[in-house]
Amino acid sequence: MASGVLTVRDLARRSQAAAGAKDRDGWLGLFAADAVVEDPIGPSPLSPDGRGHRGSAAIATFYDNVIGRVDGMRFEIERSYLCGDEVADVGSIHLTLPGGHSVQVCGVFTYRSDHNGKIAALRAYWEYGNLNYRS
Repeated sequence: MASGVLTVRDLARRSQAAAGAKDRDGWLGLFAADAVVEDPIGPSPLSPDGRGHRGSAAIATFYDNVIGRVDGMRFEIERSYLCGDEVADVGSIHLTLPGGHSVQVCGVFTYRSDHNGKIAALRAYWEYGNLNYRS
């Protein structure tokens, strides 16, 4: 790895921090132009065809429709496994929704680097129908 290039774990932490800070430009700037975001993996109301969000424009739309619509977001990573150009984070995302309700999303969140300091793939393993809502 070239000196000064972020590790994939560094990229994951920056992605999580930017999402939590509602830093749209900072978050989008972490992704390669041809990256994919699958959050969650497979068909869901967020990606009916199950193919995820591919390329800069689609990832920006994902940000606007998901991250941009919550009032708050906090990541709680319990374990992290770094393997080559990928990292798998096990934990939960705590979301504060408009109106003060909260949701906890438990899962495995994987990130793959493109070796140029950008995220090539963000894939989230969680069950859309098994969210933990709180008042």
